[in-house]
Amino acid sequence: MRASRVLQKLRSGDFVKAAGISRVTDPWLTEMVGRLGYDVIWFDMEHRAFGFDKIDPISLACRATGIDLMVRVLKSGYHSPMRALEFGANGIMVPHCRSAAEAQQWVEWVRFPPLGKRGFDGAGADADYGFMPPLEHIKSGNEEVFLALQIEDKEAVECVEEIAAVPGVDLLFVGPADLTLSYGVPFEFNHPVFQKAIDRVANAAAKTGKWWGTTTASPADAQKAIDRGARMITAGGDHTFLMQGFKKAIAEFSEVRVRK
Repeated sequence: MRASRVLQKLRSGDFVKAAGISRVTDPWLTEMVGRLGYDVIWFDMEHRAFGFDKIDPISLACRATGIDLMVRVLKSGYHSPMRALEFGANGIMVPHCRSAAEAQQWVEWVRFPPLGKRGFDGAGADADYGFMPPLEHIKSGNEEVFLALQIEDKEAVECVEEIAAVPGVDLLFVGPADLTLSYGVPFEFNHPVFQKAIDRVANAAAKTGKWWGTTTASPADAQKAIDRGARMITAGGDHTFLMQGFKKAIAEFSEVRVRK
């Protein structure tokens, strides 16, 4: 497995910009996005209907442009992260992690021994289809794969220090919408209880030497998050850009009339 661009930047103290790709799964879009300067594709399997077969061509486009592929996996068991990794993902995002025990389970599924219990194959994209020596594959599989756990429930915030302290967890990723829902303040992103939760996540990450991130809807939002210590932010996605583009177009074309 090649070196992770995300981990290179995070380890150097920099931050990473993620692009959401979860509607247009043709690899040309991922390749184009990779050439624009993004660091990682966020590929969402939690809220979309496609299968694991879509990961392979997208991961190939990521490798062609030197960016990472982070798959938000289904919480359906061991096969979910294992297949994503063997098809070429080098980042795993887990939605709704609610406890340190669950965090430990994901570490065991994502990491090879001695840190975890992931099974060895050695023939997937992550092992260069068998060209990588087995011991090198195991080493890179543990050192160049990042595990991001989403903190989007109040139960998770209440034990976020324990979650962050689990060895093998790299990044805590706040899901703002679900977290406000969990606290009973839907979409009130300036509500004190939500802002206090963000601070607790940021402090837990700093205390344990981990990174944290969140979704950001604008450069101003991203700057605020970075100033609070976040090191992964989102900078747009295909669904939003498509919707905005078509809304803009139909509004502009509404001025067109049949002239008499």
